[in-house]
Amino acid sequence: MSTPPKLAALRVAFIGLGTMGGPMAAHLWRHGARLAVYNRSLTRRLRWAEQHPGADIADSPAAVATAADVLCLCVGGDRDVEELLLSDQGAGLALKAGALVIDHSTISAAQARHCQQRLAERGIAYLDAPVSGGEQGAHAGTLSIMVGGDAESYARAQPVLNAYGRHVQHMGAVGSGQMTKMVNQICVAGLLQGLAEGIHFAQAAGLDHEAVFTALGQGAASSWQMQHRHASMRAADYQHGFAVDWMRKDLGLCLDEARRIGAQLPVTALIDQFFADLQSRGCGRWDMSSLLSRLQKQGDSR
Repeated sequence: MSTPPKLAALRVAFIGLGTMGGPMAAHLWRHGARLAVYNRSLTRRLRWAEQHPGADIADSPAAVATAADVLCLCVGGDRDVEELLLSDQGAGLALKAGALVIDHSTISAAQARHCQQRLAERGIAYLDAPVSGGEQGAHAGTLSIMVGGDAESYARAQPVLNAYGRHVQHMGAVGSGQMTKMVNQICVAGLLQGLAEGIHFAQAAGLDHEAVFTALGQGAASSWQMQHRHASMRAADYQHGFAVDWMRKDLGLCLDEARRIGAQLPVTALIDQFFADLQSRGCGRWDMSSLLSRLQKQGDSR
């Protein structure tokens, strides 16, 4: 297996400059990649360009991909990947043979395998590489990245992945990255509901919030969610982070895959309905930690 080139030697294209993709692309820019970017929103594209001089700003998915050695995507879901990568106007047809696609979108495992098949017909390698760590991790360059694909492509991707990932793990064949991300979202949903109920209980009991979470912070109940969200949940600050709408989409992928493989996810299915309730209240863009607001609302109505 050949040694992967350093990042500065690679021509990298990045599609998707949103909450996660924008900071990830910025890390590539800071690390000296020969970078070209594209985003469907012209306003966001131009704002990113102002903040990162020297990067090439493309006006279409095909244009951004033409000269790329590596193409990264970080977009919303299956339909977005299909449109931006595989359609007649997508980046996939513009990529040269031998290029590598690193797909950071959270999509179905079936869509990931479909992408691999379609791109392989043109001699293009594909990795599904969803991320975890939220907006904070994207800005800090400390994301966890779960990668599905062959070992040679995974090795080639290292200079790119290491630019914004602290924990990068090869999970197996294409699709296994997405399946691992599903495990992540199943666990996060349960942790957040448990944290919301714990905070709600502590408030109802009249306990000192800071004292409670100082006591619990180093114990068996501690988690990333507790460490990073208990204070903002107490303050009812939900205008940040990973939106309810996005989590609902991700849990839909989890539940669909569970039905396919025969896995039982009763608690996940219940929490999915709690997120649906938040959407019905117009809270779809709030951070997913807003699960607490449901409990407080129910308590107020008694």
